[in-house]
Amino acid sequence: MISGRSVLGLITARGGSKGIPGKNLLPIGGKPLIQWTIDAARASSYIDRLILSSDDIEIMEAAATGGCEVPFQRDAYLSDDTASSIDVVVDALQRVPGYDIVLLLQPTSPLRSTLDINGVLERLVSSDASACVTVCAAENHPYWTFRTDKNGYLLRYVDQSSTLPTRRQDLPEAWCLNGAVYAAYTRWLLENRSFLGTQTIAHPMPPERALDIDTPADVERLIAALQQRP
Repeated sequence: MISGRSVLGLITARGGSKGIPGKNLLPIGGKPLIQWTIDAARASSYIDRLILSSDDIEIMEAAATGGCEVPFQRDAYLSDDTASSIDVVVDALQRVPGYDIVLLLQPTSPLRSTLDINGVLERLVSSDASACVTVCAAENHPYWTFRTDKNGYLLRYVDQSSTLPTRRQDLPEAWCLNGAVYAAYTRWLLENRSFLGTQTIAHPMPPERALDIDTPADVERLIAALQQRP
């Protein structure tokens, strides 16, 4: 609980990963990938209940062994390639109601820390926002991003009538979602059906903790990052 608000921590992990088969149970640093998220969440004193939403029995068993509650098995229609993450969150909130805040954590961000989780929750309750999500500075600034017309000529995505900065240090801030932590007031989320909106506030986090595991190359980067840790 934080500032009198109850918090439901939700880890979502479906089976059937195509890019990396068995991704959520992949052994990394001596434990399954999903365990990194479970450990970071369990270390937060703000989370009142930590649950898993999954369709996969092996993932459910591993999560339960690792200290995450598994109160239900997700329906198959919420685990195919067409299912949206917000539908999965809404389903979990309907099955496990009564919490003021929902915190979404995906196992594919294993380097996200308890500090990041707590920071999002603290920023949410200390502001007038309805949701808070983690971001990192954009690697490729939108001012320097282009599209092409039908003839292949370059066109800027931003207003071409204005003079744009040519030095990186003169660029305004630009942020990208990193998918590590999402939090929102439950009532607002159920009405908005998204963590993103005009009432969403950003919580910057270091890029070295924001690695998203989607390809075998990402796994190699994760292993290298862990080897460099003191």
